[in-house]
Amino acid sequence: MAIQGLNHYNVLTDDVEGTVRFYSDVLQLHAGPRPPLNFPGAWLYSNGQAVVHVSGGRSRDELKPGVLDHIAFTASDLQATLDTLKSHGVEHVCRRQQSSGVWQVFFNDPNGAKVELDFPAQEQASP
Repeated sequence: MAIQGLNHYNVLTDDVEGTVRFYSDVLQLHAGPRPPLNFPGAWLYSNGQAVVHVSGGRSRDELKPGVLDHIAFTASDLQATLDTLKSHGVEHVCRRQQSSGVWQVFFNDPNGAKVELDFPAQEQASP
């Protein structure tokens, strides 16, 4: 067996619509086909791949973090992303890796899941 890449990650929520809206508005992911499962939810797509699965039907008390700290996406257009986060009032941290120069942007989704976006070193921005 050889791992070929990350397929998707799953976010537990008590608010499917609000979570879908966040990922659509902030990360420009799009809701798409989802199999008929026995709980509410949505699949969110980027470039034809379902990269975020949203699973509803949970109470707020059931949304507890596990051992994973965050999920990271490779991204582009750092300045537009920072502007989008600001316009949606999403608190975030933007930093640059010293060794590689890669820009990293960290923020939490409405359910507390930490998201990291990694941007090429050659991008310019006013974080």
